[in-house]
Amino acid sequence: MEALYFQTNSLIQMTQQCFEQLSNTRVDTGAVEADIQTKLAAINANCDRLDVLVYKVPATQRQNAKMRVDQLKYDVRHLNAALQNFQRKQTRRAQEQAERETLLNKRFTANPETSIDIDYSLQHHNSMHNAHRGVDEMIMTGSNVLDGLRSQRETLKGARKRIMDVGSTLGLSNQTMKMIERRLVEDKYVMIGGMVLTLLIIVLVIFFFVY
Repeated sequence: MEALYFQTNSLIQMTQQCFEQLSNTRVDTGAVEADIQTKLAAINANCDRLDVLVYKVPATQRQNAKMRVDQLKYDVRHLNAALQNFQRKQTRRAQEQAERETLLNKRFTANPETSIDIDYSLQHHNSMHNAHRGVDEMIMTGSNVLDGLRSQRETLKGARKRIMDVGSTLGLSNQTMKMIERRLVEDKYVMIGGMVLTLLIIVLVIFFFVY
């Protein structure tokens, strides 16, 4: 299990380095993206294998081994979210480029019956485009925040279960367990408040740019 753990941890570090290469305009982002997807697939497979192997270690070491595997799974979830965010940005850039090409290649006739105010149309188009882009960015930000909160929630739930197991072994007091449960409830309220605040900001942005 130790060899597979260190191999997976090394793959995670190499994947993080690949993400740094994506910001370099001189590299082939398509090849780097494919390399990242290959590494993430290998990491996920290794994590599945580690989930099985963790129950084969001695009972005295199983708790620590489970926490190390959970940390690997937490890291790979963030890497997957970063890849999805990069792919959405690439798609948005391609759409913007296509819209620019369409606008530049569009021909306007001089027929008085069909003539339009080009400046006004361009201004309206730019305003709508900026509003659309702003809303997309807010949605992506909200999505990343929600992904982070979900990951933290899963981590806290796992930590709570492990603490309860350890507490039952070490004889933790009921007061300490109540403090831990109260903290989990507070974190839940923080997550709900963040979701409501993000939705409110998105509505305000749409109202400001459209109306």
